[in-house]
Amino acid sequence: MEDPKTNPLIQQRLDKLEALREAGINPFPNDFRPTHTAAEIVAAHGDAGADALGALDETFAVAGRVMAFRSFGKAAFVKLQDRSGAIQAYVRRDAVGTGAYQWFKRTDVGDYLGVVGTLMRTRTGELTVDAHEVRLLTKSLRPLPEKWHGLTDKETRYRQRYVDLVMSPRVRETFRTRARIVQLVRGFFQDRDFVELETPMMQPIPGGATARPFVTHHNALDMTLYLRVAPELYLKRLVVGGFERVFEINRNFRNEGLSNQHNPEFTMLEFYQAYATYEDLMGLTEELLAHVSRELTGSTRITYQGDEIDLAPPWDRLTVREAVLRHGEIDEAGVDDPAALAAYARGLGIEVEGLPHGKVLAEVLETVAEPHLVQPTFITRYPVEVSPLSRRSEDDPRFVDRFELYIARREIANAFSELNDPVDQLERFRQQAAALAAGDDEAHRVDRDYIRALEYGMPPTAGEGIGIDRLVMLLTDSPSIRDVILFPHMRPES
Repeated sequence: MEDPKTNPLIQQRLDKLEALREAGINPFPNDFRPTHTAAEIVAAHGDAGADALGALDETFAVAGRVMAFRSFGKAAFVKLQDRSGAIQAYVRRDAVGTGAYQWFKRTDVGDYLGVVGTLMRTRTGELTVDAHEVRLLTKSLRPLPEKWHGLTDKETRYRQRYVDLVMSPRVRETFRTRARIVQLVRGFFQDRDFVELETPMMQPIPGGATARPFVTHHNALDMTLYLRVAPELYLKRLVVGGFERVFEINRNFRNEGLSNQHNPEFTMLEFYQAYATYEDLMGLTEELLAHVSRELTGSTRITYQGDEIDLAPPWDRLTVREAVLRHGEIDEAGVDDPAALAAYARGLGIEVEGLPHGKVLAEVLETVAEPHLVQPTFITRYPVEVSPLSRRSEDDPRFVDRFELYIARREIANAFSELNDPVDQLERFRQQAAALAAGDDEAHRVDRDYIRALEYGMPPTAGEGIGIDRLVMLLTDSPSIRDVILFPHMRPES
């Protein structure tokens, strides 16, 4: 990061700051109170003519960041931007006084001003606040990017999101939409008798997902703790405790690589419903996404990166095996034969050494089928080897009652009928622990307290996780997860 004193534009502003202070003017006061936002003024008076505005017996106090400044000697126009939008103000020396105008005319783009005045229309017809008072509220020391180009470098945009938000209405709207999506999701579940609860973010045993955790240490307890990779095992403890419908919109942390779909810190929705199966959750998921899309856009049809996608139910359903057969170049005998499938996977560039048949099948699915899953598609019947927390299928215990939802070539949700047999769960934990000891740092650890909870009895339950960030990407047509996370993780500045 540059030294401000090496930048002449910043130095000019520092000089102005010092001059203000020497003149006894506080460049950072906190006693101005706006009475209206820009949007409120436009909504109430945007259609009024000049005569009607002149007849108004009302004073308006607005505040915002200066986004444009045009001086004409004894008068100037400024464009003020607040949380709701922008409005123009007209400041005349004769109206605000010579002393106030002397300091006002040294305003820089980026400063915050408070303006009090009446409403008027300019010769071009623009609704404008005709100021009789103007005050500096915050002196900006760094110049904003050039208006018409803003921040063009993506790395700088993500790193200096505060500037990106100032310069780009589209970016601000993306995050307003994100907030609306979370609000709609929360309301959807509350309307269906789900209770929103909170679970620990620091856990003595990380669980609920196959992922490498972040490690920390609690000094007072002298114990190692892990930032959660998922809230799953704690939410299911709550089901044991009698919360038959529970959800959490949570932050998870996974110590993994970065991509346009992955950030080490991300937001998930997880929910659990007693006396339901993964098939029940398919219908609920269809209903949820269609509802959110309709509320946001008025339609279930959206466009994502050039692809037309229809979220109206029902959606396609394929087993893992069916998806591989449909999109891969292998026949039924080859899919079912471990040696043939391993050979096929190696030909695709997949490392299969030491992997069981079920894991190889799952790897092949991601390689050959995922790029084709544009329309909403439930992939079901996953191998038990890649589903350590899922209930086995009663008709074939090699597979589990699980689905992953794919839209626009990426996984959006993961759900299954929960394993509530503590004996089976302990055995699978032990298998995962063996994999961990053998070097798989994403494998589950043995969580004996969770086993104890299951031993008290958990009703038949289905649970699901939905990636909020990826859902927002989909519904805002954003190509990268960094576009929908306000402060994505970045490499250190050089």
